[in-house]
Amino acid sequence: MTTMPTRIIHRSIDRNWRDVYAFAGAPENMPLWASGLASGLERSGDDWIAEGILGTVKVSFVPHNEFGVIDHTVTIESGLRVYNALRIVPNGNGCEIMFVLLRPPGMTDEQFEADAAHVARDLEALKTLMER
Repeated sequence: MTTMPTRIIHRSIDRNWRDVYAFAGAPENMPLWASGLASGLERSGDDWIAEGILGTVKVSFVPHNEFGVIDHTVTIESGLRVYNALRIVPNGNGCEIMFVLLRPPGMTDEQFEADAAHVARDLEALKTLMER
């Protein structure tokens, strides 16, 4: 397998990184800012289940940690697994939230741009919530 093209999408947030991590890393809060999970997440063992435009998806998160890592794998009904790297990094009194968007084989330029715009809107929504 070759390396996929990527784009790192980030926002600066004027709030302590631990506060942002605690909020953003809680699956039950994700529907408040991650529009792809707007229908909500229900716990299913160690994973979470969501209903969306792609049908039923399973979301598996890394364990809570001291590094601000909220990486998660989304498995859609077809069996396709999408790895999402999401990090909260301290920056002075605030933080950076960074999402590494991977472009899988077969995705068009237009689809990749739309996906990037979607992630940017979600991070902006999180920023707005955290800076209130």
